[in-house]
Amino acid sequence: MLRAALIGFPSSGKSTLFQLMTSAKDAPKGKGDVAIGISKVPDARLDTLTAMYNPRKRVPATVEFTDIIAARSGAQALVDVAGYKNADALVHVVRAFRDPAVPHPSGSVNPARDAQAMEDELILADLGVAERRLERIEKDLKKQKSAELEKERDLVQRCKTALEEGKPLRALELTGADLKMLRGFQFLSAKPLLLVINLDEADLADIGADTARAAAATGLTDFLAHAATRAVALCAKIELEIAQLEGADAQAFLADLGLTESGLDRVIRTTYDLLGYMSFFTVGEDECRAWSIARGTPAQLAAGEIHTDIQRGFIRAEVVAYDALIARGSMHVCREHGEVRLEGKEYVVQDGDIINFRHAT
Repeated sequence: MLRAALIGFPSSGKSTLFQLMTSAKDAPKGKGDVAIGISKVPDARLDTLTAMYNPRKRVPATVEFTDIIAARSGAQALVDVAGYKNADALVHVVRAFRDPAVPHPSGSVNPARDAQAMEDELILADLGVAERRLERIEKDLKKQKSAELEKERDLVQRCKTALEEGKPLRALELTGADLKMLRGFQFLSAKPLLLVINLDEADLADIGADTARAAAATGLTDFLAHAATRAVALCAKIELEIAQLEGADAQAFLADLGLTESGLDRVIRTTYDLLGYMSFFTVGEDECRAWSIARGTPAQLAAGEIHTDIQRGFIRAEVVAYDALIARGSMHVCREHGEVRLEGKEYVVQDGDIINFRHAT
């Protein structure tokens, strides 16, 4: 399950967006409360395949979102809450709307200031983790020399230096071995970051879904140049209105705003993409399902997402590209045109592949 944690300063619209994205009835109310909800990843390809096969079940890919009210304020609050540390990505809801009835805790609306302030909180939290680990490593090395510990010390020291310079760890060029060594620390600033720019209703009419314009209008252009950092612009007030409409009315409302999909759908899908994930599909009369895998996953490991028995007994993957299936209209015609391929366990699954795994029972 892919996990993302929502973060944001008070009055940013964070909990409202969480409820809308996950259809959760309750948001956290008191300090230390946690709400967890599941969001379906919007994918028009799955809709098309479902219409083609008319299966008994349609199962989309999902992302788990967590909304938390920390028991303490400041950087230590982020360290304390496991929901943040266990997340694969952080989604920072940044206030850009103006509403005198909802005062900003800092006294004024300034998205660039808030984005940097939250980044500083993440960096400060990670710096504390790095410092404590270095102290422990030095003590252990005094007792007994260890090449592995020395390697870890050098890596954590590199992280500490970057953090002291105000750089998030997601900006470092870390190798796979580095990331494996750091995994246990669950550094917050190493996680991919999505900024959700919560616009004013009047600004949405002008900016729409144009992230570059939203970033420019809110002073976030330079911030979004950082590594593993993306943004989506929306208006929570408008999203709330859309959520109360039926399908056709909601689409008409979006069209009036010059939008093709809701901001919530863009947040969910962008979070999925930011994590480096994609979908392959299995289809049939029983079920059409989107399966989540990291980009670059070989076929045998992808088979394990369905069942470990299929991974162990893997023989071949029967693969057809989504575009080929839609163009031909059926798997049978794809076979006639040689567009259904047999691939081995090392085949790197591509986004949108439709796969039937052959395996030993």
